[in-house]
Amino acid sequence: TAGIYWIFYARLGGNICAVLRLSGPLKEQYAREHGLDFQRLLDASTYKEAYRRDMIRWGEEKRQADPGFFCRKIVEGVSQPVWLVSDTRRGSDIQWFQEAYGAVTQTVRVVASEQSRQHRGWVFTPGVDDAESECGLDNFGNFDWVIENHGDEQCLEDQLENLLEYIRAKL
Repeated sequence: TAGIYWIFYARLGGNICAVLRLSGPLKEQYAREHGLDFQRLLDASTYKEAYRRDMIRWGEEKRQADPGFFCRKIVEGVSQPVWLVSDTRRGSDIQWFQEAYGAVTQTVRVVASEQSRQHRGWVFTPGVDDAESECGLDNFGNFDWVIENHGDEQCLEDQLENLLEYIRAKL
């Protein structure tokens, strides 16, 4: 899924498009408060996995106290007109962007069948993959765009091109 956002970045260019990650400031603050290696929390290592459940719990507590905490952090100083928030996982995150930026906010949901996800190496982890951080948007409602990423490269390309055309028309 994250790879799709980098396709947009590459096609629009870094002067037009910024890929923003809510998990960056979350992991940075968590590492600071817990004396951990921030860089190691950014990768898909066993180091990150050892702290993942507690980091999810901690992040939920921060969001409950201030739903826009991480959203505000990622947009500070961003000058590009197109922002792709690659890891929005909660309705409260989308709500924050919609309230802060109104109609220019477009929601994009990338979906893949469980079979295609497993083919890419995904393995379900109880307590993690069924947590709000992973499925909090499953019942969100209507997304402006739904991109199906089931492994059909031409189908994916056609969908991405439609969205890119829409974005370019708005610039």
